[in-house]
Amino acid sequence: MPVFKRRTRPEPWARHRTRARHGWLVPLYGFEWGWTWVAYWLSGWAFLEVLEYLGTLSILIAVISYFAESGDRVKQKHYQAWQVINSAQSKGGSGGRIEALEELAADKVPLVGVDVSGAFLMGIDLGHANLLRANLSAADMRNCKLVRTGLQYATLASTNLRGGDLQRADLREADLEDADLNGASLAEADLENANLTRADLRRSDWRDARWRKISSMKQANVFGIQNAPPGFIEWARQQGAVAVESDSEWLAMLQHAGPNGG
Repeated sequence: MPVFKRRTRPEPWARHRTRARHGWLVPLYGFEWGWTWVAYWLSGWAFLEVLEYLGTLSILIAVISYFAESGDRVKQKHYQAWQVINSAQSKGGSGGRIEALEELAADKVPLVGVDVSGAFLMGIDLGHANLLRANLSAADMRNCKLVRTGLQYATLASTNLRGGDLQRADLREADLEDADLNGASLAEADLENANLTRADLRRSDWRDARWRKISSMKQANVFGIQNAPPGFIEWARQQGAVAVESDSEWLAMLQHAGPNGG
């Protein structure tokens, strides 16, 4: 707010003094009257007026610069996020990767080929993100949100996706071997040519999932699958899937069958 303004000449002290209704107020009125004169004298200085204009101009320049450099700030933010992700590569724990990945995904930055294998990413929200050919193997992604996420050709071998939301996710050609999808939602997901060998699919939701071209279901556990599309369970069993509720029983079955299911 501008403080500089033209002022009128202050009234004489004799008149101003009469405004004090009590004697003890006279010094206060005198103090205020003295500063009124100082303000009156300074108001005549063109130099002060110029300083005020310069102050207003500097604010305008700062605002223009702020918006002009917004693109650079966004790039710097993305660069720092990638630094966090890359510096923590092949390391356990989160290492700030949850926030970094979510930030990039929110800004619609492609996460093509990102490597977060073995990372702790529990509860991460990467809905609508592009994770083409990403390496998420052995990552802990329990309760993740991957709604409409592009995971074509992604590596999700041994990834813990238990309780995750993968509705409408694009899992074409994805490697889900040994993945834990217990209780996850695969509603309307596209699983064309996906590898689900030994995947834990117990109690997962398969409502309207595209399953007819799945490449492998060997030893996958389909016990308690919800909203299974017509013919899916029968087809899966024909492809070598099993339906076992107990963890120990399924593990014993896998050990007996061997890595090739024989």
